[in-house]
Amino acid sequence: MKTHSLFVIGCLLALAASLASQGARSAEAGVVAAQRINVQRIAGQGDNLPVSVGIPLPPGALRDTGQLRILDSHGKEVPAAITRMLTWHFRDGSLRAVRAEFMAAPGAYYFALGQPRTADLPAWPYSRGMVKDRPAALGTLTPEWLTASLIAGPQSVATRDEPYARYVDAQFKWAAAMPVKDTTAWLFDRPSTLFKAYVRTGRADYLEAAEESYRWYMAGIKRDGPAVSPICGGGWLPDGKPCDVKYVYIEPILLAVALTGDDSMHDASTVAKMADLWNSGGWNGAPGPYRHPDDYFTERLAGLGLIETVAAFELTGDKSYRERIEARVGWLSDQQRANPDGLGDDGSWRNSWNMHENDPGGADDVRGASPWMSENIVDGLWHAWLVTDDARIPPMITAFGAYLERYGWIDPSLLVHPHDWRNECSGAGGQIAWYWSSSHAKTDALMKIQESEGWYSDGHTVELGLPVAAAYYFEKDPAKAAALKKRFAALSSSYSESCASISDTLRRFNWNNRGAGVAQWMMKQPPGSGLTHPSNLLGSAP
Repeated sequence: MKTHSLFVIGCLLALAASLASQGARSAEAGVVAAQRINVQRIAGQGDNLPVSVGIPLPPGALRDTGQLRILDSHGKEVPAAITRMLTWHFRDGSLRAVRAEFMAAPGAYYFALGQPRTADLPAWPYSRGMVKDRPAALGTLTPEWLTASLIAGPQSVATRDEPYARYVDAQFKWAAAMPVKDTTAWLFDRPSTLFKAYVRTGRADYLEAAEESYRWYMAGIKRDGPAVSPICGGGWLPDGKPCDVKYVYIEPILLAVALTGDDSMHDASTVAKMADLWNSGGWNGAPGPYRHPDDYFTERLAGLGLIETVAAFELTGDKSYRERIEARVGWLSDQQRANPDGLGDDGSWRNSWNMHENDPGGADDVRGASPWMSENIVDGLWHAWLVTDDARIPPMITAFGAYLERYGWIDPSLLVHPHDWRNECSGAGGQIAWYWSSSHAKTDALMKIQESEGWYSDGHTVELGLPVAAAYYFEKDPAKAAALKKRFAALSSSYSESCASISDTLRRFNWNNRGAGVAQWMMKQPPGSGLTHPSNLLGSAP
């Protein structure tokens, strides 16, 4: 049995155990606690509000929309329209998400699976439930259901005492206001970051901010023209540079469709243009293999391009996107294993510092890699692995984890006046990675870059929890796994509220958190379980 088959069974069994532990089923009402929908009034009036809620589903849970009912708190069926949104086309073909629409007063409702719906409503366009660009009402689901649905991959429910969850909450105090005047605040995908925070918590304020951000972001997507430079259909217009693909995100479309039911901000043509723009590269030129030591390469473009290609495939099932995923993974695998600079395989996606910084004529080039930008590649590989089971991916992730542990972190002995580049918010034990790392360059060369570019680069430490945790999840060697576990524990110093309060760079909220949430789940799994012990997932919490 394949890893993902066991994983899915594990999630379903874990969800069942979670429901049982809550005393979840009422014989009188027939409602299940984890399948609660909490309806809140947002911009609507009165107590007969049009509610549209996205319900993501784990594989195999539902195949027929007629087998999902909406119930009130007493177990009485509420007339509803249920619309197919997504399918598990790369798994078993079952429904991955539906939209439920019903008229309701604020309060508790439930969705029930497995019995025919007897009270139907005609479906309505998502926009009918909007009042001046805000939802009349918002329906939220429980984090137990959301995490077990796998809509954002495996996730753990954020507990009240979890340091990382408290960090996100503290950041949200300044990140909640939508940054419409600072386009750089949308880098690293603000809507997806907020949607994933909702998945782990079920919090309505996260979902409302995600929905608002998603609609504003998508309103800026260029709908006309071919997806090539200089026209760049599918690009993002608010920054005035629609050919800049690092602002083009498809993952929030997938999450919005599944978590709110909003299908009003995209169509097939828009998705195709956005995906094709990543394929053409916009103003960066077409992506492809790393063939020469002086090729232009950034880990951010490589990672984000993979993430968005995976999202396009998840959303549409288009086989051409699957082929693009396999190609991108292959390019990264080749670059890591057989870099054309001839310096061997150190586990990084080694490239040129001068080319990375758009300074091809600069002197004293340093062959190396950006630890924090490489997190984007690991995030992309993780997404690709969940969809493809590509056997090349786990060893790529463990190799980078070993590189990061050996070469990525600045030795504490170097963190002395006047070269302690850390922000004091994380305390004396705060972890900081090199702004530019290398397995070959001398320390003086790295310190020169750190002095110029890397002050307070520990602002990226939080997201580095992902490559550390992902390597731990796939690492078979006990000694290496123990070192990764120790490193992850040390990273928690960056979860301090004083670090979270730093808001001078608004995109920090996105770069810290878009991919980091899954690290909390990974570190709860046995080391190496992603490779050798998938059956351990059968008993793990959702």
